[in-house]
Amino acid sequence: MPAEVAPLRRKPVQQRSTQRVEKMLESCAQLIDELGYEGVTTTLIAERAGVAVGSLYQFFPDKRAVVQELTRRNLNRFVDVIGERFATSDLANWWDAVDTVIDVYITMHRDVPAFSRLHFGDVVDLRLLDESKDNNAVIAEKLIALLSERFTLDEQHLLLPLSVAVEAADAVLNLAFRRDPSGDSELVAETKELVRGYLANRMPDQPNDLASPR
Repeated sequence: MPAEVAPLRRKPVQQRSTQRVEKMLESCAQLIDELGYEGVTTTLIAERAGVAVGSLYQFFPDKRAVVQELTRRNLNRFVDVIGERFATSDLANWWDAVDTVIDVYITMHRDVPAFSRLHFGDVVDLRLLDESKDNNAVIAEKLIALLSERFTLDEQHLLLPLSVAVEAADAVLNLAFRRDPSGDSELVAETKELVRGYLANRMPDQPNDLASPR
């Protein structure tokens, strides 16, 4: 698997530098919520973060790189929360995992600054997370790794169906949030039914075979 994009020019080493970068990312997220991606500039990010523009350029070459790092961290957060849910929840069947993934996405859309504007980067670049593949393909790979670890599943068997499921869910959830900023509940429910129904016809014939965690 290709290495993840690393938008930082250099990683902060000292605690003070780390805090400064975190403040830049937080400020960028706040501004995106207020102005949208196009309205944000590196000058505005620096001013909101209380740092000189030159300080921002020490770590990021441009606005896109700041948003890239913010999006990468959101993806890591998404994967980490799903992994925690998988580890601590009693998932009797594989389709329970579908609900978990969508529920985590909905929560982030509602609660994480700028996530409702950026999602996983498509508003900026369809290949923001990895230059070699679409953002949704990166997400599908992450979910495949989580599912194969939680259930007895073959990653190659999951590749095509999970890729299609991610694209379908993305489209319907976008519609849900266009209709209601909090996510139209009927369309969220339809998304879950859509994905479960599709995967039921693409996964192994006996769903119960997937119910036993490793």
